[in-house]
Amino acid sequence: MKQKIENLRLETEAAIAGAESGRALYEAKMKFQASLKEVMSGMKDLAKEERPAFGKIVNEFKQTMESAFEERAIVVRQKEMEEKYRSEQIDVTMPGKRVVSGALHPITVVKNELIDVFAGMGFKVFEGPEIETDYYNFTALNTPKDHPARDMQDTFYLAENLLLRTQTSAGQVRVMESGKPPIKILSPGRVFRSDDDATHSPMFHQMEGLVVDKGITLCDLQGMLAEFARKMFTSSTKVRLRPSYFPFTEPSVEVDLSCSECGGKGCRLCKGTGWIEVLGAGMVNRRVLENCGVDPDVYTGFAFGMGIERIAMLKYGVNNIKTLFENDVRFLKQFKD
Repeated sequence: MKQKIENLRLETEAAIAGAESGRALYEAKMKFQASLKEVMSGMKDLAKEERPAFGKIVNEFKQTMESAFEERAIVVRQKEMEEKYRSEQIDVTMPGKRVVSGALHPITVVKNELIDVFAGMGFKVFEGPEIETDYYNFTALNTPKDHPARDMQDTFYLAENLLLRTQTSAGQVRVMESGKPPIKILSPGRVFRSDDDATHSPMFHQMEGLVVDKGITLCDLQGMLAEFARKMFTSSTKVRLRPSYFPFTEPSVEVDLSCSECGGKGCRLCKGTGWIEVLGAGMVNRRVLENCGVDPDVYTGFAFGMGIERIAMLKYGVNNIKTLFENDVRFLKQFKD
């Protein structure tokens, strides 16, 4: 038994001396404790009178080895700390790394500006779901399944009656269903259509506006749009309404702004007309009000909708909508304050 203890001492001392890390020292200690336990299990084979003396030898051996482990642990920890300090050392004489701050995307900038403009006129923001039912996206907006106006929009259907919204007007229906007039809300967000060219994207951003109250007229719409044009573009920007058609408004109008590039004289941007089309609007159709539980004989309202990308392209002179989605740092740097 004494020979076993001597062999274990020699083996453990060699392991302690060779341990260069805390992990290696820990593994050596676990191995020592397991081997010592195995040696102590042999005490049952000794005579009773020999056991006390052997137990004393084992305890002294155990204490000696534990002290050796603790002493080596101090040395190893000090060594590891010195290595850590060396690896984390910084040369303060080296030139620093330049940290470049980012900036908001132009679409976000324009969206925030639009919200600020209309919030100043008393509008509140409502954001509806991007996945809509056919009812809210079309039917409630006076566009039943057999209506020809559905051909104007190429829709991404997820199921028979579930789709990616083609317009944020669906949010207006939800607001009118859940609240009573007076209503004055903006509904910004992403919309989706199967359309792709220099001025259209399968995913783009819209901002719809809705006002419903007693005595609302087309003159109120024109006055509000004139204020929007002055604040969003220049104080001299003029507004023009042209007759148009949308299933959820009657009468419907296309809204043009005087060209900010030439001041209405005619240029390449406005194709020589002096005007640029920016949004669609109109008086809320009686059927839409009825579908939402609003009495059209008591209340009237107007709605308008604009593409945020369209406004950004006009405001910053961008001629291809894809430029706004390519994430080219050279382009985005231009919008940094």
